Amino acid sequence: MCGIFGVYSNSLVVKSILDGLSKLEYRGYDSSGISILDQNKKIHTLRAKGKLEKLKIKLKNNCFDGQIGIGHTRWATHGVPSTTNAHPHSSKNVSIVHNGIIENYTFLKKKLVKLGYQFNSETDSEVIAHLLDYELKKEEPNIAIKKMLRQLEGAFAIAIIFKNLNLLAGSRKGSPLALGISDNSTFIGSDSVALAPFTKKIIFLEEGDSVFIKANSYQIFNENFKKVKRKITLSSHSSKNLDKGNFNHFMQKEIYEQPHIIGDSLSRFLDPINKKINIPDLKINWKKIKKINLIACGTSYYACQVATYWIEKYAKINATAYLASEYRYKSFVDNPKETLVIFISQSGETADTLAALKFVKKNKCKVLSLVNVIESSIARESDFVLSIAAGPEIGVASTKAFSAQLCVLASLCLVISRQRKILSKSQEIILTESLLELPSSILNVLDMSEIIKGKTNSIVNAKSALFLGRGSSFPIAMEGALKLKEISYIHAEGYASGEMKHGPIALVDDKVPVIIISPKDFLFEKNISNMQEIMARGGKILLITDKNGEKHTEDITVQKIVLPNVNEFVQPILYSIPVQLIAYFVAVKKGTDVDQPRNLAKSVTVE
Repeated sequence: MCGIFGVYSNSLVVKSILDGLSKLEYRGYDSSGISILDQNKKIHTLRAKGKLEKLKIKLKNNCFDGQIGIGHTRWATHGVPSTTNAHPHSSKNVSIVHNGIIENYTFLKKKLVKLGYQFNSETDSEVIAHLLDYELKKEEPNIAIKKMLRQLEGAFAIAIIFKNLNLLAGSRKGSPLALGISDNSTFIGSDSVALAPFTKKIIFLEEGDSVFIKANSYQIFNENFKKVKRKITLSSHSSKNLDKGNFNHFMQKEIYEQPHIIGDSLSRFLDPINKKINIPDLKINWKKIKKINLIACGTSYYACQVATYWIEKYAKINATAYLASEYRYKSFVDNPKETLVIFISQSGETADTLAALKFVKKNKCKVLSLVNVIESSIARESDFVLSIAAGPEIGVASTKAFSAQLCVLASLCLVISRQRKILSKSQEIILTESLLELPSSILNVLDMSEIIKGKTNSIVNAKSALFLGRGSSFPIAMEGALKLKEISYIHAEGYASGEMKHGPIALVDDKVPVIIISPKDFLFEKNISNMQEIMARGGKILLITDKNGEKHTEDITVQKIVLPNVNEFVQPILYSIPVQLIAYFVAVKKGTDVDQPRNLAKSVTVE
């Protein structure tokens, strides 16, 4: 979850490291720090609690600089957010930054204390610095790192600088690490987003890789410390994509990007002449698939849940959504010859999702992954990969990645249905057209932003809120609740409307707003009955419906957000937009940090 960054350059590097860390702050912002090797080959370290801006202020009063350095932005795991627990951590001859968790740090710490090392922090990361320092007393850096790595248990990415040595090193196991190459500098970073402002030439280190960077050269070694070559990839990221532009927050920008993102995503698969979706790279015999398991965490899990409704209705395949953090501990898996497992992850590095994937692969199941970062670990471990092509998503609360996931899943569903001969040609055309009309429909919803903003006044001061939905609107209700929790810190829960009477109704009073997601579909009347029950108990309701639903509730006095009428197939995608806007406007009114909410990070690379 933390962000690490390192530079070996022909010029001074402090500014570059700070610029790199600014692109990584979405991974953690509890503290930050920097270590620089100066011209006398001495290491200078500066750390600060809080966001990166605090470190920048400290640096104004310090004039050290050099051509080799590392930096870190932290999401706290072991040890509270503090300057002492901030990275880099140093020993006599090294300074390190670390992303991940060292599971056997207690054992290593006891060993190192007996050897005379003193610990200043509460972190697991400090053992890396001391352990490497100990090995350096006996070995050259490459051998010392090799011996150190073999003693570490857990998931990690590490960047290292050395006193008295012009050397920058990095290693990864279970956490991502990328190498960036330019004419005058070589970079290492947690992801390609951080490297994008400096170079388009990226090498994604593979599991167990270590890299040793010297002046204008680098060497990569695999987990057996055999020298290897890794493919150079041209990054698609641009600095433009990483700026807020004219928007107040990245989240706001990413919400408003959705019509464009969805349009571009769909255009990859569209046959405009025949009005059908094609995904040519998937060589899957869908007629032989009898079960589809969809696995993810957080927002991506709700995308999985929506997809189960689509797959069962339109493709007639049994589909089940699982939380990756639970699925990875299952006692058995379904028949691998008849089962496809779909993994969904924005980053492609989510620790629990990756662990579940490895469990599935061990049990010989075929794996299809949907990721936003095509070079990620999850993508590389999968049999088949589909890019959601949402572009960099900087706001911690996912918005455009979620809608892009849903669009790819909807497209996939149509392909499966055609190959299984479930839908008629005319039915397929209708559903395809509904997807193609989505960007325009979303634009219409975004044009209602001020109206939606005005409907949030009753939510701002609430301590709790309920989101209700039925069918494929139920996952959207849970996603709406998650968004509100993430960025406004209001306790919120999403429920299936039919479950309201089985407990949640006890919470209903005039201080608990209830947001009901109910397009005019075959479940509409049941939702209205639930709404009447809430009103009878003094509950305050915000109904999100469509124009048809508005007509059928003209005699009911509740607040409403009225969306365009769209095909039932794409309703979950469209209805995700207003719940994103509700969460955003509530957070802005409350004055919370929209893009960097407390205790959260964008990419969860630790268990």
